[in-house]
Amino acid sequence: KDMLKGGKLLPEFYDSWAAYYAKFIKAYEAEGIPVWGLTIQNEPMAVQTWESCVYTAEEERDFLKNHLGPTLEKEGLGNKNIVVWDHNRDLISHRANVIFSDPEAAKYAWGIGFHWYEPWAGGEPMWINLKNVKESYPEKELLFTEGCVEKFDETQYQRWSNGERYGKSIINDFNCGTVGWTDWNILLDHTGGPNHVGNFCFAPIHADTRTDELIYTPSYYYLGHFSKFIRPGARRVSTTCSRSHLISTSFINKNGTMVTVVMNETEEAITYQLIVNEIETSLEIPAHAIQTLVY
Repeated sequence: KDMLKGGKLLPEFYDSWAAYYAKFIKAYEAEGIPVWGLTIQNEPMAVQTWESCVYTAEEERDFLKNHLGPTLEKEGLGNKNIVVWDHNRDLISHRANVIFSDPEAAKYAWGIGFHWYEPWAGGEPMWINLKNVKESYPEKELLFTEGCVEKFDETQYQRWSNGERYGKSIINDFNCGTVGWTDWNILLDHTGGPNHVGNFCFAPIHADTRTDELIYTPSYYYLGHFSKFIRPGARRVSTTCSRSHLISTSFINKNGTMVTVVMNETEEAITYQLIVNEIETSLEIPAHAIQTLVY
């Protein structure tokens, strides 16, 4: 009902909608495309100018518990990972409490997904809420499911702060227990689209369809500091900085290599000491830079 500018799934269609998810997954896998998991609804508290569907926490819990979870199990898809929420960090604790405190709903949920857009209302990113969820429900996973830099401007492809937004979010999200990080659009065209409602955004890569040129932005290279060196199956290692000028995160890969990513958002180069066990190494990071150390 009223799919644009909000919308709501009518209760009489809960079973039909759950069955559609199962058919969708089976259709993809019949074409050789494996499906790891799914979120119940993108941004379930957003009244958008595009297609959307609002779920209260209680509605999402009940749809998962009484319809989607049982349907996927019945259809032999119980191994698919269901991710709840899929919205911003600001209200993630409430959604987690409502769904994960109900054992009959929680048993179907692999974890909880989140986006980074909560500063739209003012203030700063709310990473503390991720820590609260992980501390309260350590058996549930945190997954970053969407982020992009809004308000595309073709003259600003190389705006450095766009890359820094990625780096700062990834480091803090990982340090709060997040197990995966997914960009929204890895590739967009020279208009920041295509997009059917004019929601034009920046991406790590832009394709100028007028010239057939690929434009690599700072976000692409910031992402590479993580995705190139932190490999699937890596485990995060506790890392702390003694000064607030730097932020960092560390992982150990399956092959035993350690990876530390360090980021400096300040206007000055910083000399710092990397201390691992009894080994201390002096390093320097330039102003507004990101470094990846592999050892």
